Amino acid sequence: MENILGMAAILMPVGILFVIFFFANKMEKHKYNAIIEVSKNIDDSSKIEEILDALNDKKKPIDYRRSGVITLFVGVGLFLFGLFFIDILQGVGLLIAAIGVGSVIAGYLYPNDSAEINKAVEKFEE
Repeated sequence: MENILGMAAILMPVGILFVIFFFANKMEKHKYNAIIEVSKNIDDSSKIEEILDALNDKKKPIDYRRSGVITLFVGVGLFLFGLFFIDILQGVGLLIAAIGVGSVIAGYLYPNDSAEINKAVEKFEE
């Protein structure tokens, strides 16, 4: 019984990853099949390009400042929770808050949109 429980605990992350990849692959396959079916019924190629652009996943740059502030306050919350209830959470909260402060600083050091990058380049060139 203990061996079965140990094997289940070890294989659980593998099973979770398998389920995630299986359903992600299934969603992509359905998306592409839908694009093919729609493109069969449309004669104008510009409309097909519009549909493809709408379905295309556009990656937005990471906003380090926003995520850093969220992480900072999660750390503060854990610290306060540890202050009153579980002592070990004080250290965990401070660690997470420090990571949040680092992310906020990284957000100011590494700008993510083109206007901020242009401003940083112009300031560097002066």
